[in-house]
Amino acid sequence: MLSEQVYAHLRDAIMRGDFAPGEALKPQDLAAEQGVSLAVVREALVRVVGEGLADRLPNRGFAVPAFSDRRWQEIAEARRTIEPLVLRMSIERGDVDWEARVRAAHHRLSRTPVFAPEEGEYVSSAWSEAHRVFHRTLLEGCGNPVLLETFDRLWSASELARRWSAQRTPDRDHVGEHRRLEEAALARDADAAAEALAQHLTLTSAGLTGRTHQEPAAEA
Repeated sequence: MLSEQVYAHLRDAIMRGDFAPGEALKPQDLAAEQGVSLAVVREALVRVVGEGLADRLPNRGFAVPAFSDRRWQEIAEARRTIEPLVLRMSIERGDVDWEARVRAAHHRLSRTPVFAPEEGEYVSSAWSEAHRVFHRTLLEGCGNPVLLETFDRLWSASELARRWSAQRTPDRDHVGEHRRLEEAALARDADAAAEALAQHLTLTSAGLTGRTHQEPAAEA
């Protein structure tokens, strides 16, 4: 379906960093580029707005969200509040099969290249998916589908900000952070795991605010 193809192209372009934060998404230009009607482009734009990958501005059309958008810090605050608690539940309730899945998900993540030259300046699609699977697997031991659905929504809402943060903090030790998460979870050390996850999420948020690793992330 034509609208689906245009949507997929636009979503991938935003994720690749083809559009700068705050840059206008002009329907006329996109329609000409893709050789489709304005109606098809507008349908695609509405979909990316719904995913949090673009904003619809009153009397100004569409644009990629800005670094300074308050939503990123609000999402980060929600994740720091919810995910460490769910991880504690997962460590308490998870069985041996959960442990095996965590180990496998971490292995896949650690072996997946973070960047792919053909995908632009942001993290690769393969790494992003391996990253999502690892974090979700850590929480799946909780056995509560409602909490996992909440994680899914927050993860999708923060995907663009996460890619921006990775680009702005290229020297960040993602490998070490994820290894500490895996080790604490499999050691059934809920306190250490929850602390490691909260710090991990704070560093992502700090990558957008420009704060150092020692400074608390802004909540404004």
